[in-house]
Amino acid sequence: MKVSIITATYNSFSSLTSCMESVLSQNYGDIEYIIIDGGSKDLTLTKVQHYQAKHKHIKLVSEADTGIYDALNKGVALATGDIIGFVHSDDMLASTTIISELVLVFKTQQADGVYGDLNYVSKTDIVNIIRRWKSCTFSKHLLKKGWMPAHPTLFLKKEVYQKHGYFNLDFKISADYDFMLRILIDESLKFAYLSKIISIMRIGGASNRSLKNILLKSKEDYKAIKKNGIGGVYTLFLKNTSKIKQFFGT
Repeated sequence: MKVSIITATYNSFSSLTSCMESVLSQNYGDIEYIIIDGGSKDLTLTKVQHYQAKHKHIKLVSEADTGIYDALNKGVALATGDIIGFVHSDDMLASTTIISELVLVFKTQQADGVYGDLNYVSKTDIVNIIRRWKSCTFSKHLLKKGWMPAHPTLFLKKEVYQKHGYFNLDFKISADYDFMLRILIDESLKFAYLSKIISIMRIGGASNRSLKNILLKSKEDYKAIKKNGIGGVYTLFLKNTSKIKQFFGT
């Protein structure tokens, strides 16, 4: 099975080396790596082109976009793999074998999507774990309790995007949550949980950078909850409070 991995970049020079190295060091042989750049003004493109010279399976598109979800949509449209996943420019895959392990789950469990666990780390010290997002086996009733998988850990068959479409750009900060709800309520799809850390994310994503963004995310999360018919205010409350235990996990 061919795996397409998409990274969206914009002035991402400082963190891009660890991101790209985590993808390029995978022991799985059939990987297509797509970089969607939003027109970076720093040395991001120079760094990507440096890696391109050594790795012919890297595809680069650099043009203006309307934000990360627009960039991810472009990447999905370009992807030729059987499986599609994202590694954001501040993130890393957790091990050199994790793609092989994900593909094995797709094959053995005949899954349409596979997800796992995620660690949040300090932006300046990736050994310093701040939060641990421990997931669990999927059950639809969990959605009403505010549960969702960590989006960076979610790998999907391309057919899922062909059936359900891409990220809804009406959402500025919660399009990933809306998309996940859209596919997770589809009872014809099978989702499998790999109980391993798949992704490592540096603290400081778009949804948690400021009070304004936190409030916007809650507003958009509620909109997604109502739009997909999985609950209301209580679901939003449970979703937000469920993250507290991630700071105290072991």
